[in-house]
Amino acid sequence: MEQETLPTEVILSHPQQTLGRLRLDWNPQPGAHLDVEGKTYTVLERRHRYQLKSGKYCLQTISLYVQSAQATAEHSYINGRSILGDATCRFNACSELIRCAVNPEGPCQGCRFYEKKGGNEV
Repeated sequence: MEQETLPTEVILSHPQQTLGRLRLDWNPQPGAHLDVEGKTYTVLERRHRYQLKSGKYCLQTISLYVQSAQATAEHSYINGRSILGDATCRFNACSELIRCAVNPEGPCQGCRFYEKKGGNEV
């Protein structure tokens, strides 16, 4: 049986622009990585558009809002999941999408805002 593909529009979040239209055979969730024309992006948000056909709503297209994936070795693991940046820092967002509030672009190493978390915070 042939895998069904979903028409997908890939939109860069900042600056907002369409990167292209693809047909995907998987459903990328926020936090997933997606390669488009040789560049890697992180999925931030997914929106669905439906069309009414024969009295039923059918999925027509998916829009993926993405940002450039940060090629970095700065990953930590918390409860079995990978997060961006140094998890020992008080300001780390504990997210796959954003590093921290005070230095979201990074890098963590040598950051002037680094503050070690208390013993029970990690």
